[in-house]
Amino acid sequence: MKREDDQQLWDLLGQVPSAKLSPFFARKVVRKIRERPSRFPQLRSWLRPRILVPTAGLAAAVVAAVVVMHQPVSRSSMESAPDVIAAIDPQDYEVVADLDELLATDESNLWDDDTQTL
Repeated sequence: MKREDDQQLWDLLGQVPSAKLSPFFARKVVRKIRERPSRFPQLRSWLRPRILVPTAGLAAAVVAAVVVMHQPVSRSSMESAPDVIAAIDPQDYEVVADLDELLATDESNLWDDDTQTL
């Protein structure tokens, strides 16, 4: 901004007394910054390896114990298989064989239908 742009503003700024800074201003600012308390003193104490390693090991042990204790009991496939086999009648085997034959012929016909539409 040039002085000619706003003469009244520059006249007003000229009337304001200038601030006098102490010769030790920079030293005082740096001292105040260093004296400021750290933001996370408790977090910093927990992040020390002497405390962090045992705490992480304990947490991992607790998680492992919870996973082991709450793991659902799984039934093996051999125990459930006899129930399924006993429920199938001998007549069903013939139907399954017929369905397998039908699916095999249907798959081969699928490719024949596509070539006729081209």
